[in-house]
Amino acid sequence: MSTDDKPPRRLVPFALVAIAVFAADLSTKDLAVAALDGQPPVRLAGGALYLVLLHNPGAAFSLFPGQTWLLTMITALVVLAILAFAPRLRSTGWALGIGLVLGGATGNLADRLTRPPGFGEGHVVDFLSLFAPDGSVWPVFNIADAAIVSGGVLLVVLALFGVDYDGRVAKHRTDETKAKATVEENA
Repeated sequence: MSTDDKPPRRLVPFALVAIAVFAADLSTKDLAVAALDGQPPVRLAGGALYLVLLHNPGAAFSLFPGQTWLLTMITALVVLAILAFAPRLRSTGWALGIGLVLGGATGNLADRLTRPPGFGEGHVVDFLSLFAPDGSVWPVFNIADAAIVSGGVLLVVLALFGVDYDGRVAKHRTDETKAKATVEENA
């Protein structure tokens, strides 16, 4: 595929999704802190969802709570890697998936950089709990976490269906091509 045959870059949907996730994450975290600080959990949807305020010093599922600086550096490197990779995106699906991951990563990174106890050691605000008010059924999470997981699932599905980030779709080999490949491998 020559450069002229490539589909256009998908930076606009990538950027719009990342910005939307980042804005939604920060605004919902600010609302959660304002409304839930010092309050008991709020039961919604018949107990399917609870709003409960937690400040997470660790990674997902509260892993590695004593490694906040390391998590901050790793997240910053992931954000930079995504930004360096983005200009190669030519698949809308990949642009949306990577945009979700970037928006979520920057949302949690903003917490690490700006929230107490201090720069680089800030605790991530989590406030959504499924089926229990204490995270005992599913860990307490936030919009950024949901976006990262959703983006990751989308990227896995795209990869399973053979959709590449550059817009190409892997073609299934015909029986003739398979036979030729087998002969060449055995030669």
